[in-house]
Amino acid sequence: MNSDPLARMVELPGGRFLMGTDEGGYPSDGEGPVRPVVLSPFAISATAVTTADFAAFTDATGHVTTAEREGWSFVFAGHLPDDFEATRGVVGAEWWRQVFGADWRHPEGPDSDIDDRLDHPVVHTSYIDAAAFATWAGGRLPTEAEWEYAARGGLDGKRLPWGDENRPDGPDDHRFNIFTGTFPTEDSAEDGWAGTCPVDAFAPNGYGLYNCSGNVWEWTSDWFGTDHGDPDAAPRTDPVGTPLGVGRVVKGGSHLCHDSYCHRYRVAARTSNPPDSSAGNQGFRLAR
Repeated sequence: MNSDPLARMVELPGGRFLMGTDEGGYPSDGEGPVRPVVLSPFAISATAVTTADFAAFTDATGHVTTAEREGWSFVFAGHLPDDFEATRGVVGAEWWRQVFGADWRHPEGPDSDIDDRLDHPVVHTSYIDAAAFATWAGGRLPTEAEWEYAARGGLDGKRLPWGDENRPDGPDDHRFNIFTGTFPTEDSAEDGWAGTCPVDAFAPNGYGLYNCSGNVWEWTSDWFGTDHGDPDAAPRTDPVGTPLGVGRVVKGGSHLCHDSYCHRYRVAARTSNPPDSSAGNQGFRLAR
């Protein structure tokens, strides 16, 4: 894999596509209505930014991430050792634990490392960290519309980057890294991974992008909003979301998505996180 993230860019022609979905989503997330959008040509990286990419950035700039400054980040409880000290959990989502010393260099806390994950997506990165990396690299974060257009790989109206079915060729046809087994207690790793996987694992979509569903949530530059205007009006050109907001849109789902509680690994799915938040399933890719 080329060590320059901008060299891993895929040039896309833009044009008209149908964004969002009216089926199978979460109404409060504002996935619908399906609406036409027109995009100018742009480029987007084929993969998420890797841990090795991010290490080069911090070595060059001395950047200190939000998690490092705050001294903690969110870690999935199932990835912590059985004898890990008791930590606070998120009410209603107790599988998320506040772990002091967790950051991009120490994904599961101070006794963990990234030695065997240099080709995995960097995690525990806030929007602030992602934007700083993008500026250093000479790129930017994609808009939500750009991200979704690219993730669809030319397939309008499909649930996933390759079609509508999770495993179109049978139970052993694993095409993305999500939670398999019984959430949140047992990840069977049927897809080959419990936790993140390399950024170029699994087959790419029709545009040559990897892991647009599952693996890690990816930041976009848009503030989160649910009013997309009149779907019967003229297509919006290069939309950028609401002018202000509380959270930034994140797309793609992660290795913790499971149909029993969350199937936001679909290409139209969306949610938001505060710009200063970080977690062990949060990463990003670049655009230009």
